[in-house]
Amino acid sequence: KNWTRMEPDKMTILSGIYYHELRYDDLEQVGWVEKIPPMVRLNGFSAFEKGKGVYQEFKDTLTDKKVYVFVDNFEQQKIHLVNKDSSQLFLNLKDSVETLEMFELFKGKIEAATK
Repeated sequence: KNWTRMEPDKMTILSGIYYHELRYDDLEQVGWVEKIPPMVRLNGFSAFEKGKGVYQEFKDTLTDKKVYVFVDNFEQQKIHLVNKDSSQLFLNLKDSVETLEMFELFKGKIEAATK
């Protein structure tokens, strides 16, 4: 299960040994995806409906661009976040309503930063 801690300037995601700090002012884009793209797993796991860890897209295997995955349910939509440094994060929570609320939070933070 993904655990999140919201703070005024960032969100921390924790799931087992995987941890990621997401600063709101680093966000550039947010959107929805049904499926995450094919990737190479650098470390992490996929089991049943869950996937956690650090990956790389196949097209970026010659670079050090990382993709962070915190997916509690592959069957549900995933939030796709792109940071200003081009790093990406795919995220959803077990509860789809909480995932929708989190999407709206990210969308609001990006919109506020571009005003």
